Amino acid sequence: MSPSDCNGIKMTSAYVELTALKLKIKIGTYGPREMQPRQHLLDLKLWIDPKLVLIDEDRMDRVFDYDDLIHEIDLLAGGNHYETQERLITLIVEACASHSAIESVEIGLIKFPVRASSGNLGIRLYVDAKKMAQIRKNLL
Repeated sequence: MSPSDCNGIKMTSAYVELTALKLKIKIGTYGPREMQPRQHLLDLKLWIDPKLVLIDEDRMDRVFDYDDLIHEIDLLAGGNHYETQERLITLIVEACASHSAIESVEIGLIKFPVRASSGNLGIRLYVDAKKMAQIRKNLL
């Protein structure tokens, strides 16, 4: 999402971006001769209210503090084994939904190598504000 024109009114948007966070995790089930990914990388875009970026004072209570979310992600990954990337993505989206400041989220999870020391495979998901509200409701 970028600044857009809505009924002639310029809109401002803001997001926190985290890229290429290395996760200590094992995803998938592989046979003895199958290539296992060496690395999993997480990308996140967390859309937040621009008021949490355009601040009048240099104070932490004026911004979205993402440290707790990163800690939650570390706990979800934390050397755990998941059968699918999709399950981990779902859990991370739910963690994002538990933070009311996050309006919407885009998440990407990439693993590599895919075959013979080459190739990246990733899944990317965008969850809009309406879906985030549904997820929040289901978490209650």
